[in-house]
Amino acid sequence: MSADLVLHAAAWTDVDGAEADPEAARRANVDGTRNVAALGAPVVYYSTDYVFDGSKREPYVESDEARPLSVYGRTKLDGEREVREGWIVRSSWLFGWTGKNFVRTMLELGRDRDEVSVVADQVGCPTYVGHLAGATRELLDQTHGVWHVAAQGACTWAEFARAIFEEAGLDCRVHEITTEELGRPAPRPAYAVLRSEKGAPELPHWREGLRACLRRL
Repeated sequence: MSADLVLHAAAWTDVDGAEADPEAARRANVDGTRNVAALGAPVVYYSTDYVFDGSKREPYVESDEARPLSVYGRTKLDGEREVREGWIVRSSWLFGWTGKNFVRTMLELGRDRDEVSVVADQVGCPTYVGHLAGATRELLDQTHGVWHVAAQGACTWAEFARAIFEEAGLDCRVHEITTEELGRPAPRPAYAVLRSEKGAPELPHWREGLRACLRRL
């Protein structure tokens, strides 16, 4: 099999599950990427804000040192290192009209409940996969290496949930909680806003991405 370009979006993305089964996460995120790179074609490898520890408190740029907190973050960073030729595209809080993601989960909960509890001490830039796909096409004209491509603006998960309910016309309250109260197994970066110092394609604001996603739904 020969290829001119490989878009490598396959990954183990169950962040908490990776803590329970690190070897399975490694096989998917590291060994899988090694196999993709072995094809010999340039690779677009989609990575994550979870390669950072979130302690910076201002946007992370491409030259910042990666310090992942979780098994998931470590395996995605190790996967980046398997890419011999191509573009490593780090993005943040991805959502779309298919699959399991925060927007679809909130829509389901918002239809069934009067109130949901959502974390309010993690900050990121929710990025619509449709916008990321368009930016990927533009990125192919740029040099190989690490690129940060995420939506403009930033918010907490709680703020994002409120926006989802508002845009979808759902009457559901958001009760703000802390990451500690949520009690998930995997540590998350408290601040995961990504920006580019290299002139990566600029995406629309996350709220525009949310509206575009809801139109598809």
